[in-house]
Amino acid sequence: MQTPAILSVLGEDRVGIVAAVSKALAQAHANIEDIRQTIIGGIFSMTMLVTIDEEASTFDSIQTSLTAIAEELGVQITLQREDVFRYMHRI
Repeated sequence: MQTPAILSVLGEDRVGIVAAVSKALAQAHANIEDIRQTIIGGIFSMTMLVTIDEEASTFDSIQTSLTAIAEELGVQITLQREDVFRYMHRI
């Protein structure tokens, strides 16, 4: 089952954020469909649209992996299923 999801990262800029997040996604066989990032006043912000292959790795296992990376890097990482994200941010 293919699950589209929105991943966001926010925190103080430092070396290795993109590498750590993309490595975890690759190991989980998740595909990065689109990515945007910016640094404003030393604050790093990144949003990704990813597709999770839940036959290879579950949504929950990827979320657990990303939580560990967030703690290690001192950033906030949020992973939401795209349908939930769109429902929460509807106008």
